[in-house]
Amino acid sequence: MILVSKRLSNVLGFLICAALLGYAYYTQFSLEFEPCPLCIFQRVALIAVAVVFLVAALHNPGVMGARVYGVLVFVAAAVGGAVSGRHVYLQNLPPDQVPECGPGLDYMLDVFPLGEALSMVFTGSGECAEVSWQFLGLTMPTWVLIWFVLLGVAGLVRNFSSR
Repeated sequence: MILVSKRLSNVLGFLICAALLGYAYYTQFSLEFEPCPLCIFQRVALIAVAVVFLVAALHNPGVMGARVYGVLVFVAAAVGGAVSGRHVYLQNLPPDQVPECGPGLDYMLDVFPLGEALSMVFTGSGECAEVSWQFLGLTMPTWVLIWFVLLGVAGLVRNFSSR
């Protein structure tokens, strides 16, 4: 089994995040799928994971620093995974239990205090329950959840490894 260096692993993690974000923006601007508020928060979490991977690759820390980066990748991915999990849950609700569509994210952040706006986003809305994209029978939030799990575990394990 060939193991790559921690630095190369972190670069690879960053590149995967960049590719996922690139595809998200492609679907938004070329395929014209408008992201819902939960999609936006998933992107923010993915950007956080990407930034930690990139900083870890550039810094190339020693053992203790690598472990800190591993934990940071895992925490950012766990937060993103929680958002994705909530999105998957909303998409799988029976139609009569789907929350009503609410205002857009920009409006909520402009009008309501941050805590209340975040609460409204995580309560979800009808637009978050819509399924407009699938690949191999899985929705985009499901794929994002899978990627958060893979990136979080890989970032943690690879940065904690002794080699």
